[in-house]
Amino acid sequence: MPSDVTLLVGTTKGLFLIDGDTTRSGWTVSGPHCNGWPINHAVGHPASGTIWAGGGGDWQGAGVWRSHDGGRSWTLAKLTTGQIDDWAANDPDFAEMIGWKATAAPFGKDFSQVWSLGFSQGTLYAGTKPAALLASRDGGESWEKVHGLTDHPSAANWNPGAAGLVLHSIVADPDDPAKMWVGISAAGVFATENGGATWERRNRLSNAEAHAHHDHPAAPKDGETGHCVHNMMRAPGAGDVLYQQNHHGVFRSSDGGRSWDDITEGLPSTFGFPIRVHPRDPGTVWTLPLNGDTQGRFPPGAAAAVWRTRDGGANWQAMREGLPQQNCFFTVLRQAMAGDTRDPAGVYFGTNSGSVFASVDEGDSWQEIARHLPTVLAVEVLERA
Repeated sequence: MPSDVTLLVGTTKGLFLIDGDTTRSGWTVSGPHCNGWPINHAVGHPASGTIWAGGGGDWQGAGVWRSHDGGRSWTLAKLTTGQIDDWAANDPDFAEMIGWKATAAPFGKDFSQVWSLGFSQGTLYAGTKPAALLASRDGGESWEKVHGLTDHPSAANWNPGAAGLVLHSIVADPDDPAKMWVGISAAGVFATENGGATWERRNRLSNAEAHAHHDHPAAPKDGETGHCVHNMMRAPGAGDVLYQQNHHGVFRSSDGGRSWDDITEGLPSTFGFPIRVHPRDPGTVWTLPLNGDTQGRFPPGAAAAVWRTRDGGANWQAMREGLPQQNCFFTVLRQAMAGDTRDPAGVYFGTNSGSVFASVDEGDSWQEIARHLPTVLAVEVLERA
C-alpha cells in the first residue's frame, strides 16, 4: 500500500523515497532511484501518484526522470548530452560496456542540469543551469523552452551565484494558471501574468529609504533586494503574498513581488537558503538561518534551530527541541525544506551531512528520520488522501 506521506529526497547520488504511515511515523527509506543521477529537485502529483525527478550534471547531461508506479520503475527524458555521451560516441567498447545507445537530446548542450520542477494546471515546468525555463504539457515526455523568460531582455546581464546561474524556484498561483513567479540566482525574481509570454523583473524594496546599503555584492542595492534570491514561496489565501530567503536577508511582499519588505530583524543572521510557508496560515513561515556567507555556512553557534514566525516576520522564535545543539556544522540547501498540508502541518528538512529531520507539530519538536544519506539537495512532499 502507498504511504500517506512520502518525502521525495533528491541527493548527489540519486532520489530517495522516505515513506511514513498515517501518523507520520514509522518512516522507511528506499533508493537510490534514477540510476544514481544527482537529483536537484523532485515533485509529485497526488491524484495520479506520478513522481518527477530532475537533475544531471556535466557527466550525464540534464534530464527529468518520471515514475508512474510509486518509484518502482523510471523513465528518463534526456534533455541534453554530457561527457558520457561524448565518450561513448567515440569509443564503441566503452559504449558496449555501459550499455549506451545514442538518443536524441532536444536541447543539445544548452544546459547541464535541471535544477527545479513545478507542476501547475496540467503543465510541468523545469528550471535549468544555466538559467532557462522549460515546459512540458504531456507529463514530462517532451519539452519546450518558455522563450519569454529564457530570452528576456535582461538575460545577457544575469550573473551566476556560487552554484552557477540557476533557476531554482518555480512558484505558481493555484487559482490563476496565467500567473507564475521564478527565482534565479543571481538575477532575482521574475513574474508573468500572461502564461509566460512576457515577464517582469520584480526586486524593488518597498522600504528602500530605511534600508542601509551593504557592501556585499549580493546585498540590497539601489533600492532593490539582492538579486541572489535563494528560495521563494507563495503564501496561501487571497492576494499575492510572497516570501523569499535572499543571500542577504528574509523578505516579504504583499503585492506579488512588485515591492519587498525586509523582515530579517529578530533572526540570528541574514544568510540562509530555504524558506517554508504554512499551507493555511499566510503569516506562519519557517526558515533555517546559517552563520554567514563566508563564515562556514552552518547554524550560528554550531547549534541547529529552525526559526518560525506566526505574524508574517514581525517576530521570530527559535525551535530547537530534538535538533543537535553542539558541534552542528551541517548546511541546509535552498530546496531542502518542505511541508505537508496536514493539521498540524508537518515540516521537513535535509542536510548536506545526509540527515532528514521531521516535525509533525509545526516546528515545536523535531526527530531525525533518516541519516547517512548522500548530500541532500532537495526535499519535497507527496501526499495521498
